[in-house]
Amino acid sequence: MREVRSLQKSNQLLGTIFEVGSMFGDGATGFRPKSIVSSTVSDSHTWNLIFLQLLLEEMGHEVVNIGSCVPEETLIRECLERRPDLVVVSSVNGHGFNDALGLIRNVRSVPGLERTPFVVGGKLGVDGVRDVGFTRRLLQEGFDAVFGEDDLAGFREFVSARGLRAVS
Repeated sequence: MREVRSLQKSNQLLGTIFEVGSMFGDGATGFRPKSIVSSTVSDSHTWNLIFLQLLLEEMGHEVVNIGSCVPEETLIRECLERRPDLVVVSSVNGHGFNDALGLIRNVRSVPGLERTPFVVGGKLGVDGVRDVGFTRRLLQEGFDAVFGEDDLAGFREFVSARGLRAVS
């Protein structure tokens, strides 16, 4: 039953993306932000990554979706090669906090990635991000923002406020 509700929720969110997509311009001309979308090393889910990819593309981004169960070294290499304007790390398995904490510590120690915008979101613990300590620790360690599994509006606002929207 939970899986059915989750699928229904995903379909509703996808519908919302396509309805609001026209608000963000077509991204055909001008600045086109580059984003990388990835899961954590222990998260094998892909639907969340596709969802985020579609959302960012509707906002005019060029998106590289590097997939699920991504080793930290792979994400770091992709960031160094592609120099993204934004990196989005998503987790839905409930282990995102621990995975993300190690990831951001390693990322921020790499010369050239100290200031690359990194955000994390989804189900970061078995109770989501309801634990305020999760959010505080992830921000202290170097994430630029932390989003709960239901905070699509906050994510969209963050992206727009940072000037990461395509100019048409």
